[in-house]
Order: sequence, then C-alpha cells, then structure tokens
Amino acid sequence: MSFPHLFSFCKIGQMELKNRLMMAPMGTNSSTWTGVVTDRQVRYHEERARGGVGLICVQFSYVHPSGKSGRYTLGIHDDAMIPGLRRIADAVHAAGARIVIQIAHGGRRCKSVITDTTPLGPSAVPCLGGEIPRELTLGEIRDVVSWFVQAAHRAREANFDGVMLHMANGYLLNEFLSPYANKRTDEYGGNTERRVRLALEIVQGTRRELGPDFPVLCRLCVDEGIAGGLTLSESQTVARLLAQAGVNAIEAVSGVPESAHLIGPPMALPRGFRVSAARAIKEGVSIPIIASGRINDPVLAEKILQDGEADFISMGRPLLADPDLPNKAMEGRLEDICPCIACNEGCNQRLYAGLDVSCVTNPRAVREDLFPYDRVERPKKVLVAGGGPAGMMAAITAAGRGHQVTLCEGNSRLGGQLLMGSVPPHKEEIRGLTEYLVRQVEKSDIKLEMEKVVTDSLIREMAPEVVIIATGARPAALPIQATAANIMSAWDVLKGRNDVGKNVVVIGGGEVGCEVAEYLAVLSRRVLILELLPELASSMEPRGRRLLVERLQKLQVQALTQCSISEVRGQTVFYIRGGLRHRIDGVDSVVAAVGSTAAKGLAGALNGMGVAIYTVGDCVKPRRILEAIREGFEAAFAL
Repeated sequence: MSFPHLFSFCKIGQMELKNRLMMAPMGTNSSTWTGVVTDRQVRYHEERARGGVGLICVQFSYVHPSGKSGRYTLGIHDDAMIPGLRRIADAVHAAGARIVIQIAHGGRRCKSVITDTTPLGPSAVPCLGGEIPRELTLGEIRDVVSWFVQAAHRAREANFDGVMLHMANGYLLNEFLSPYANKRTDEYGGNTERRVRLALEIVQGTRRELGPDFPVLCRLCVDEGIAGGLTLSESQTVARLLAQAGVNAIEAVSGVPESAHLIGPPMALPRGFRVSAARAIKEGVSIPIIASGRINDPVLAEKILQDGEADFISMGRPLLADPDLPNKAMEGRLEDICPCIACNEGCNQRLYAGLDVSCVTNPRAVREDLFPYDRVERPKKVLVAGGGPAGMMAAITAAGRGHQVTLCEGNSRLGGQLLMGSVPPHKEEIRGLTEYLVRQVEKSDIKLEMEKVVTDSLIREMAPEVVIIATGARPAALPIQATAANIMSAWDVLKGRNDVGKNVVVIGGGEVGCEVAEYLAVLSRRVLILELLPELASSMEPRGRRLLVERLQKLQVQALTQCSISEVRGQTVFYIRGGLRHRIDGVDSVVAAVGSTAAKGLAGALNGMGVAIYTVGDCVKPRRILEAIREGFEAAFAL
C-alpha cells in the first residue's frame, strides 16, 4: 500500500517538511535532575529521526524552575541548557528530520517537593490529587509571558526549527483557558477572549522577539472532558484567536488530570477517537491542524488525511514502540511494524511514577545507547524453552544478533498468555502484538519446534551452549476446601471453556478477575466478584482501570471487596467479610482468578549440566508483559 498523503511534501509556516507525520512530545524522565540533556536523550531522538518521521516535537521543557513538572523533566529555563538542547537538534537534523520543542510551565500540576515553591495557577483551584496553587498576580503573569518568550529565543539559539506552546494536559496555559481552573475576575479570567489572553500575549511576544517566520505551534486541549471544563465549541474560538495572533499550526488534544484517560488513551478507547475534534477545529481556521489520539496505524493516518479531517498526524507511543514505523510504511513493510498496544505500562505509568520510560513492545526504547543493533563476533548455540512473549522476544533478539537459535514450545500455538490476554473485551490490541511476534519468529532464522517440551534429556541431545528458560506460569488454585464440581480457573474460561452456567462467582478482583468478569457479563452471565483488597484491579494501569470499572458497573457486575472465600460446597460459596461468615446460593460456577505460580521445574533440573542458564518472564515470578518481554530481550542481548 502506498501513502500519497502521509508522505507528501508540506510546510508549517516557512518550515519545510518531508512528510506529514509528527512525533508527539512525550516525557521520558531521561534528563538530569537539573534539566540538562543526556546522551540517552540525544540517541533516542536521533533514532526516531532516522526512522523517517518528518517532524519531531521534543517533550515538555520547563520555562522556569517553578514550572518543573517532574524530577527528571527537560529544562529550557536557562541559557546553560542551550548546548545540550543543540545536541538534540543537530542530531535530528543530521538524520533528516525537522525539530521543534514544547515549551511549558507545569502550573498547578507541579509539586512543591520538586520545585521548592507553592504551585502557581490562575486561581487557587487544585487539580486532582494536587496541592492548592497560589494565584498569580498581574505582575507575575507578565513574568510568565517573559519566561515563555525567552524560552522560545533559547530554542532558536539551540538550532530548533520552532517551538510548540503547551496549552494542554492541565498545565499552566491550559489552566488559564479552562473555566474549571480559572476563576479570575480580572482581564485574564471570565469569558473566552479574556481567558485566552495570556496565550495570545506569549504568541505576540514571541513574534516580536523572533520575527514572523519562526514557526510557533500550539498543543491545544480542545476538550477537557470534565463538567465545567473547556469544551470543543469554545476551543474553536480559541483556535481562531490563536491563528489570528500568528500561530502556524495547532495539535488538537484532550484531557486533564481529572480525565487522564483522554491524555494517554488506553486500548479501550477506539483508534483515532479524537479525529472528529481535529476536524471541528480545522473548520474554523486556515492554518494546519494536527490530529492525534490513538492513531497507531499508517493506514488510518492516510485515511484521515485523505478525508481532509486534518493536515498532519501526530504519533507518540507508536514511535516509542517502533521508531522505524515511517520507513517501514514507505517500504510497504506494514507487517514488520512493532505495534503500540496502548497499554500505558512502559510509558505513562512509569513516567508518573518517576521512573525512566520504556515500552512494553520495544524494550530498547529510551535505551538505544545501551543496546545498539550489532551482531556478535562469536555466535552461540541457543535453546529457548517456551514460546510466550518472553521466549519469543529472546529468540528474535538472539537470532537477530547472529546466534543459532532453536525455540521449543510445548503447545500447538505460540503466544503463551498473550493468547488469553487478547480474549476479554477491549483487549484486541494484544492480538496484534502476538501476531507481530509470531511473524518475526517465522521470518527469522530461528528453528521452531512446536509441541516439544524441553527436558534435561532433550538438552543433552541438542547440546546447546545457552538455555533461556521462558516456561511461564500456571494458574494458582483456590486455597480452600471445595467439594463442588464446577470450579475452574480464569485461564480455563479465556481458553474457551463454556460450561460456566448462568450464575458465576469470580474469586479475585484483580485485573484478570475483572476482565474475565466483563467477558462473562458480555455473554449474559450474572457475575459476582469477591475481592480480598479494598479496591478492584488496584494494581492495574489507572487509565485503563477507570474505564474497566465503569464498564463493569454498566454491565451490572456485582462486587464485594475486603472479603475472603472460605469454602465451596455444592452450589454454595461461603466467604468471610468483616469477621462474619456469609453465603451465596445458586452458584453454577466458581472461577478462580487468584494469580499464578511460576513454572520453575526446568530451571532446577538443569543445575549442574554445565550449560549457561537464563530464566526470564513468569517462570521467575509472575508479573506483566512488560517484564516478560524486557527480560527476554536483555537475556538474549547479554549472550
């Protein structure tokens, strides 16, 4: 398939671009604690530029120390930042792309423990989970304008092609726009024209400082998704005023901390869910509009452009997952694009936990300097036991580096727990990951042995130098007395067992338990969840969890928390809650979702055989896809 619109020559203001694909600004937590650029950041951006994207927008960069949003956020607040920033810009230019930088102030989303000052905002209205901000005075608002204008000047000194004003995600400029956060009664509060005044003054000041030809883009929150917040209809007026002030392009985004699922949309939200908003903004202005929001497929991107719904496409997490996505699309290698599954586990969840950002499907992400693509000098004979995500990634990585690899899988299909993980509603993206990994195994030089269980005798026969054990886990059993016949695991249900009956009790309200409950409820079963902890799916990524719990409520799935099952007898389930014993009668099936146990048998059997052994994934300790794929990759890279 060709992509005549996506890969066409275009311009934003006077900035010429080789295609219409922009890498969205994404925090990585890879700066120093003083906001200085690191080698890691340079290599990360360079690799995406080499991957074929037309324009890169560098992450949130704070314009003043009071606006630092995280411990390892990038800074553009001081002239001392310019040399490091120039390294990123020069590397991206050398790799064939254009680059702008997102200049921002965290506003009320900042934390005093990081900035050493009370957060600033238009009004004393805190964001979800935040501190009460101090309302900016008129004199301080003039300072804010100066901070942004000076930051834009530094960006030009650092060889950036332009800047993007961050007017989204609940940060300071978004807060001034928002009737929810801005309760001022002076010239910076009230109606739309007054709430947009600060942003207009920054644009006008930048134009006076840097002239009419320096590109100024905006990332605009066009819909906050909360009661009393900024709406799409009002944002159309904001966009028109920004364009009149000299903004060259607008990226249409949505969401604030109170509606965080719109900022980092999980896989439950449909692909391209925000395109209609971009189209609505485009109707009122003549400058280019950039569409965003779960656009992880070049085919979808091309259709959006072809239909005239936007002028450019913004991709963030898909380019974290595969920096070569543009080049692969141009070459017609769509099947080789490593997919973004919108799980938020390696990116957003780690970002907001203060950890270095990674990617579930691409464990090299933001670590490109540590794991260069090169082939080993002395290939080894490698046996991988287990064809789940850890085993497939280990095999693919080892073979790609030149090792002689055999992959043995005891079942008739590759995929391991990914095969079950894609069954519940709204988890279809996992199927795409499974298919991608299987294709890469099949296209490589890996010798694939299906329905072959690795044993110590097989290892003696094959005589590998290295064994990577990725045998996964098995479902844990209920630790209770049970005399009922119809007790099964969540794995049984997700593998297709259908004799569950009409009334089902799911034991365990973690992520798996909630997902299997939703799956059964969609099949018109009456479901009750019993969970030991105070909340359902408490360890799940927060954005996806919010939507999952809402869906369970709509499906009328019942749940009892802070209770433990004590006995199953016939069609009766007994449980303890608050120190009292209770019973549920008329239960057709009990589905156990109480975790899993590592399958460690093979590792113990190989001790003393003189073979180098690596254990990866759930056979070490049951966890998530992130750890499985990352450990498989790192073990293979260490050979």
